[in-house]
Amino acid sequence: MGNLPRGILSLALVASFTILGWSQTATTSLRGTISDPQGAVIEGATATLANPAIGFSRSTKTDDHGFYQFLQVTPGTYTLTLAKPGFAVLKEEGLQLQVNVPATSNLTMRVQAETSTVEVMGTTVQVNSQDATLGNAFGASQIESLPFEGRDPTQILSLQPGVTYVGSNVDQNQDSRGGSVSGARSDQTNITLDGVDDNDQVKGYAFQGALRSTLDSLQEFRVTTSNANADEGRSSGAQVALVTKSGTNSFHGSAYEYNRTNVGESNDWFNKQSQIESGLPNVPGQLIRNTFGATAGGPIVKDRLFFFLAYEGQRTRESVQTTRVVPSDNLRQGIVSYDCSGDPKCPAGGIETMTRQDLASLDPKCTGLGTCPLGPGANPAILSLFQQYPHPNSTAVGDGLNFLGFTFPASTPGTLNTYVAKLDFNVTNNQHVFVRGGLVDDNNGQGPQFPGGPRARSARTTAKD
Repeated sequence: MGNLPRGILSLALVASFTILGWSQTATTSLRGTISDPQGAVIEGATATLANPAIGFSRSTKTDDHGFYQFLQVTPGTYTLTLAKPGFAVLKEEGLQLQVNVPATSNLTMRVQAETSTVEVMGTTVQVNSQDATLGNAFGASQIESLPFEGRDPTQILSLQPGVTYVGSNVDQNQDSRGGSVSGARSDQTNITLDGVDDNDQVKGYAFQGALRSTLDSLQEFRVTTSNANADEGRSSGAQVALVTKSGTNSFHGSAYEYNRTNVGESNDWFNKQSQIESGLPNVPGQLIRNTFGATAGGPIVKDRLFFFLAYEGQRTRESVQTTRVVPSDNLRQGIVSYDCSGDPKCPAGGIETMTRQDLASLDPKCTGLGTCPLGPGANPAILSLFQQYPHPNSTAVGDGLNFLGFTFPASTPGTLNTYVAKLDFNVTNNQHVFVRGGLVDDNNGQGPQFPGGPRARSARTTAKD
């Protein structure tokens, strides 16, 4: 009985490793053929793939066709070393292995003393010649170098041939063709984060998962636009694979801030027209986006245990052109108009207008007590309420007679917070375990009903894994 708890623990560990291994598809692979200067393949050569930054090292031997391969490798920068008695040691450095892009490195070893070493650079074929998938991989240097307002990863993910992206989740809510990839609608995209399902089953956005990622927390990503493999394609759209950064054997970190102000900003056309018609100065609404954050990573136990932390906040003050329905200037005075087309007594313009006196004459038996305590005609309490509405400046809404529109830039402040934490553990040279946690805490404000009033409502969004 003493071995029972140990057996249960072992079973739980095996199950955990099985789940992690099954879900980990955000990996890559390397393969190739080794030959001598005459083109004959070299059997039994030792191939070692290493990444000292994360304490990774894995070895294999070439088969009787001189072929070697490394499967399920974490994306990153590696060094490939080849050794065989009677040949010079061959070392290829700066080997970039990108997520879901099988790489090929065919090398030639020289017949020489074993103590000599030959270094080569850039011999690996980065073009995918192993499967039929189409798509591009972006590494950390590209992610950090490309300028994107608001540091929004979805804008980078949309930079692929065959993508039709409208640039707004609001538009995708109304039409799922706004995030179309190779003809498939936006809700057909499959998003994985570190090999784990990250799809928002309710909204189905093309490039934004249920858990938001930040640019500075991403090591790399790949968008497969068509011909996805069986380990990815569960839908007809794009296959988006995101990889979170990991800690390394050296401590590293970053801090950043991006601020967009109103300097040099143009006014919305509708807002400008309403301001001119109302005699107001031409002043654009707010469009302020302040994005800031920090990252940190390093070793807890050298070559074995690493950590990575990231935080990003965004504070927005954006004005959205908003149009409300308000009483017309006539209705504010108790004057009512209606369309009387078809009535023989209708005026030539087809519109009948009734003054306050006309309305009062419709109720000749009105008395101060009982039937109409506030007097005949228009209700003075309602007219008093109408005076609190702003004067109309637009005909875009309403019936054009008694009710018109009032358009103005409504301020919609927002607070966005994103937290990312990841632990990587090298169990052995062939076993790697990671734990990642994420938290999204947003508070998006809605505009006021009218200028100067309180915000209509506030929407709080929280997501975590």
